[in-house]
Amino acid sequence: QVQLVESGGGLVQHGGSLRLSCAASGGTFSSVVMGWFRQAPGKEREFVAFIRWDTSRTYYADSVKGRITISRDNARNTVYLQMNTLKPEDTAVYYCAASSRGSTLATHYTYWGQGTQVTVSS
Repeated sequence: QVQLVESGGGLVQHGGSLRLSCAASGGTFSSVVMGWFRQAPGKEREFVAFIRWDTSRTYYADSVKGRITISRDNARNTVYLQMNTLKPEDTAVYYCAASSRGSTLATHYTYWGQGTQVTVSS
């Protein structure tokens, strides 16, 4: 059973930084795509970024390009989301998810973590 556990969320000021982590266990991840999504209150879940576990190829939503970096640590089976120059509109619950293909659609991801709250104060 694949398990994804996010951590690293919290309260940060406008312009600050946070690094989120997603620890994966219970499966073989060599051909998996790991994605980050976020969901703000009253809004739909939104794609943020994904990374292919085998090639490290990445893809970002336009809204976060240049401010957010996704990376992975094979030895730790962990994916990271480094977020810089945070804005109040980045406030959301952030989820990591696993898929067999690179996609920006939440419906293409099979496994999900429980989410971690990120709040950016103005």
